[in-house]
Amino acid sequence: MNILCLPILALPLLSSAAPQEDEPKRNRTFEFDESSASASVVAGGRELDYSIVLRTTRVRDDEEEVTAHFTTFAYLLDGADPIERPVTFAFNGGPGSASIWLHLGLLGPRRAVVPSDAANAGAPPYPLVENPHTLLTHSDLVFVDPVGTGFSRASGESTDEDFWGVDEDVASVANFVRQWLTDNGRWGSPKYVLGESYGGIRGALLAESLKSQGASVALNGLIFVSPAFDIQFVDGREDDLTYVTELPTYAATAHYHGVLPQPVADRDAWLEEVRDFASGPYLEALFAGSALPADQRRAVAEQLHAYTGISADHWERANLRLAAARFLKELLRERGLVLGRLDTRYRGREIDAAGETPQSDPMIDGIGSAYTAAFMHYLRRDIGLELPRKRQYQVFGNGTFGKWKRSAEGQEAFSGWLDTVPALARSMQSNPELRVFCANGWFDVATTVMAAEYNLSRPGIDPARVVIENYEAGHMMYVHEPSLERLAADLRAFYSPQR
Repeated sequence: MNILCLPILALPLLSSAAPQEDEPKRNRTFEFDESSASASVVAGGRELDYSIVLRTTRVRDDEEEVTAHFTTFAYLLDGADPIERPVTFAFNGGPGSASIWLHLGLLGPRRAVVPSDAANAGAPPYPLVENPHTLLTHSDLVFVDPVGTGFSRASGESTDEDFWGVDEDVASVANFVRQWLTDNGRWGSPKYVLGESYGGIRGALLAESLKSQGASVALNGLIFVSPAFDIQFVDGREDDLTYVTELPTYAATAHYHGVLPQPVADRDAWLEEVRDFASGPYLEALFAGSALPADQRRAVAEQLHAYTGISADHWERANLRLAAARFLKELLRERGLVLGRLDTRYRGREIDAAGETPQSDPMIDGIGSAYTAAFMHYLRRDIGLELPRKRQYQVFGNGTFGKWKRSAEGQEAFSGWLDTVPALARSMQSNPELRVFCANGWFDVATTVMAAEYNLSRPGIDPARVVIENYEAGHMMYVHEPSLERLAADLRAFYSPQR
C-alpha cells in the first residue's frame, strides 16, 4: 500500500515540530544478520530459480556509529551476472508503511489475491498464489522497509522518530542503498528505484540524494506507482489547480457507477473532452472567482453536472469547487453509499448517511486485513527463513502519523507545500540516461491521473524519457487482475531496453 497511513493510505500532514529534547534515548542491540532459502517460480514462460535473502544492513553516521538496522527481503536470480543483472529497490509510502503491498501485490514471486471487482475480501482464509507477473523476470528485487517499519529499527543512541521526516528518511534510505550495494558487490549493476504513493516523494528525492551526496549512485530508472510528488495535489487540497486535476477522476468514477445524466459512447474520447474542459473553461471560471458572471457560472455548473452526475445546484452551492472527501460522500448519497478514497470502485455503507465526508475508506476496509494476514502467513509459514526472534514485523510505523517532519529545503516563514518535482528535474538533468515510468489509476482521488501528468510535464522533465500509463483501477491498480497483467507487461517493456 502506499499512502497507507491508513495505509495505503493517508498522507499525514507534515509536522514542523522537532523531536522533544528530553525524549529518552534507547540503546538497542540487534543480533540478526542473515537468513536465506531457495525457491522457484514459473514466470515469463520459464522456471526461475532464485534465492530469498532476509538480511540486516547496518547504516552508519559520519562517525561510523551504527544508527539503524535495515532488514530487507531480497529476491536474487540464481546464476545471473551481477554486472548485467538489474537490481530494483522497492518501497511503499505512508509515510510509515512497510513494503508488503508491493511485495505481495505486484512485484514478488508470491501474490495475495483479493477480489478484482472491488468487492470486500471478507474474512480469512485469503489465497496466496504463485505470481507469474513477478518482476524477478527482469530484475533482482530488494524490498525496503524504512526505519520503524518491517523489522527495520533505529540503533544505538538513535530512536525511530529521528528518522521520521522528509530529509531524515531520504538520507537513511540513501545510506542503506549504498551500503547494500557495497555489501552485495552490486555497484556495477543497473539500478532502479520503485516507489508507491509517498514513495513518489521519497523516490524523487532519493535519486538526487544518491547522485549528489557521498559515493555517487546513478540510477537507470525511476518507477512510480500512484505517486505523490507535490502535496498540493494530494487528496484534493483546497486549491483551484487541484480542483482542475481532480475533475477527470470524478468523471471516470461517475461513469463507472452509472450516474451520468447521458450515456457515453466512447469513454476514452469523452475523458479527453473532460480534460479539455478542466484545463480550459473550468480553470478559467475558477480563476475568475466572484467576478464570473452568473450565466457563465450556471453554464459551468451544468457542464460539471453532465460530467459527474452531481446536480448543478450542488456545484453552485459549492462555488464550483468540490473537495475529494465531499465528492466521495456525495456521488452515491441517494443509494446510501460512500466511495473509496484510494479506489473509487469500492463502495461502503456508514452509520451516518447524512455526513459531509466519509468516516473510513471502503478500499482499506476491503483489502487491508487480507494483505496483512497473507504476508504474516507467508512470513511465518511459507518463506522458509529464520526470522528475528525478538522483533515483530511492523506493517505500519508506530506513531508516524503527525510526527513526520517537513523538509528543511526552502524553510522560511511562508514556505508552502512540499514539492519534489524540482528535485526530479535536477536528477534528470544531471543524469541524461535516467528514465521515468509512472503508473496511475483512474479511480484514485488521493493521487490523480491528471495531477501526475501535470507534474511530469513541468519544466526540466524530459518528456522523451518519461512513460506514463493509466489503468482501470485505483491507487493499488494491481488489485485489479486486468490492470495487474497490463502493468506487469508495461514494466517488463520499460526494463527491456536495458537488457
